[in-house]
Amino acid sequence: MRVTSKTREMETRAKVWITEDGKPVIGEGKVALLRAIDEEGSLRKACSKVGVSYKHAWLVLNKMSERLGEDVVMTTRGGKQQGTFLTDAGRKLIREYDISKQLLNDTMHDETFREDLGLHLSARNRIPAKVIEVEKGDLASRVKVSIEAAVLSSLITTEAVEKLDIKEGDEVFAVIKSTEVLIGKRAVKKD
Repeated sequence: MRVTSKTREMETRAKVWITEDGKPVIGEGKVALLRAIDEEGSLRKACSKVGVSYKHAWLVLNKMSERLGEDVVMTTRGGKQQGTFLTDAGRKLIREYDISKQLLNDTMHDETFREDLGLHLSARNRIPAKVIEVEKGDLASRVKVSIEAAVLSSLITTEAVEKLDIKEGDEVFAVIKSTEVLIGKRAVKKD
């Protein structure tokens, strides 16, 4: 989000970390290291690519594995298949980081979210709607909503469906952007 004043332009920024029991496991730098290992198949080459020492990289990888309780990389020595490679846990960490970062970015750049925080919104294209079907997937869910004249379909993350507690029959609003249909729900205070 950008805010422009008469003299300068300010921008809101945020960083993402994934934690385990409140302790950081991975952030942008560690994700870059894991991606480099995945691309290079070599810890030495990955270290050179991201600009960290070999020793530091091993300390970082060991700390990540320790916090997760499983290895994020595996090393094979000798032969044509030698190198350092990501484990399924390492790949899952990257996916979780990417999903979390995308969700944060989407939220920060979602004009309707900012409007709910009391910020000005130029587009006023909310349409009251009723959820008629929810198809949950592993990462994305399809939510069909009915408006007075038509039925719209929105593809949103399953995490968003669960966070908003969207169920068939719920009263929601559809927010139409140039490239997508978003789903919003008024917060209900729980006693």
